[in-house]
Amino acid sequence: MTGERRFTVILEPLEEGGFNVLVPGLPEVATFGETEAEALAMAEDAIRLAISYRLDHGEELPKQARPEVRQITVPV
Repeated sequence: MTGERRFTVILEPLEEGGFNVLVPGLPEVATFGETEAEALAMAEDAIRLAISYRLDHGEELPKQARPEVRQITVPV
């Protein structure tokens, strides 16, 4: 594989500290970091592993997409 791919990551701050990380373009990627920097580094490692796995098993890489974030208000 050559070139680069850009992936959107979602950092979810946790009440007890740290961040959960999700990658919408690679649903198999979920990780955690104590700090934002650590969470992003963990996400990069997990993305590399997911890409490597997909390529090794003949699976396609996801098309690059730009996820859009919206907020929905619901009554509680």
